[in-house]
Amino acid sequence: MSNSTASKAGSPNRARSDRPVGALPLPALLALATAVFVTSLTETLPAGVLPAMSADLGVGEAAMGQAVTVYAIGTALTAIPLTAATAGWRRKRLLLTAVAGFAVANTVTALSAHYALTMAARFLAGVAAGVAWALLAGYARRMVPVHLQGRAIAVVMTGIPLALALGVPAGTFLGAAVGWRVTFLVMTALAAVLLAWIVLTVPDFPGLPRGGRVPVRRTLAVPGVTPVLFVTLVLVLAHTILYTYVAAFLDHLGMGGSTGPVLLAFGGASLLSLWFTGLHIDRRLRALTLGGTVLFAVASGTLAAATDSAALVYAAATLWGLGWGGAPTLLQTAVGDAGGEAADTAQTMLVSVWNAAMAGGGVVGGLLLDLLGAAALPWSVLLLLVPVLTVVAAARTHGFPVRRGPSGA
Repeated sequence: MSNSTASKAGSPNRARSDRPVGALPLPALLALATAVFVTSLTETLPAGVLPAMSADLGVGEAAMGQAVTVYAIGTALTAIPLTAATAGWRRKRLLLTAVAGFAVANTVTALSAHYALTMAARFLAGVAAGVAWALLAGYARRMVPVHLQGRAIAVVMTGIPLALALGVPAGTFLGAAVGWRVTFLVMTALAAVLLAWIVLTVPDFPGLPRGGRVPVRRTLAVPGVTPVLFVTLVLVLAHTILYTYVAAFLDHLGMGGSTGPVLLAFGGASLLSLWFTGLHIDRRLRALTLGGTVLFAVASGTLAAATDSAALVYAAATLWGLGWGGAPTLLQTAVGDAGGEAADTAQTMLVSVWNAAMAGGGVVGGLLLDLLGAAALPWSVLLLLVPVLTVVAAARTHGFPVRRGPSGA
């Protein structure tokens, strides 16, 4: 294969020519969705079993809570260099390696009796997540024709709301019933099943030829990439500030015992949003991004006003889920469209920005909570969403265009 041919085969923007128009390879896409589920649940599971983990390892809950932060840092720091180092690997080999990394990290977490070893395992899980997140959206795009790429990514991204709405509560229940260590071992078993699923159903693609990966600096110069990365940074920061401290905010409203049901309403609405996004993203990416941000803003304003109304809180959680559920799919699709031949690098950069925003959201939200109190959280989110709306509205030619053309997918 010549370098030119290899480059085309390696580009996430090229659809498979042997797949019928309108067909989605669901077994393979669902395997990728399960990989997203494993990635998301591995990240958030410590939050559901935090008291038991901290007691067992002999540290405070605040110190144990850093298990989530260390995971995000591992992803943010290593996604770009590791993806560059493995650019020439066959895609299936790289995906299997990332899933195996989750299996190892969760096994060590389950068996560890030492806080430092547990945190090292969490960092390793974050590294595996960086590789997986940088790979999965592009993998989905390569399986289907251009006009179905947004829908394919939407199928894969169902793993995120499923992990938040079902996985974390189930993991919390299992941890209470049989212990947090068993919960992490179940995650290892799921990763082992996923390895076999990938081997059987997911097609392989070549990596990029030597020198075929576009450098970060050149990618940032591609029109549209920077606006998408900015929107990702600020939108995820806003979401993380609210999501991380939603229990504290509900306690401030006198609804401390309703965190589970409120998050269930959020998760259910997120699934509905993702389904709707999957149906319309290939023709309405810009409108969906604007609409989702507006819904999130309305939800934040409602939470700010919901001083004594449980009904308003549940309504706001539903609006929040409707606004947020499609965001990962929309942003992954937008950055891939904008990146063009630099889509691999652009999507890797989005992974780093996303996880940096998550780590920053935990810090900023904590500072707001200490300095201004829980009532300031929804107002800060509302303030952050103003530049998000401004940039999306302005990026009508590149980034969030009115129409997705053949060059934009």
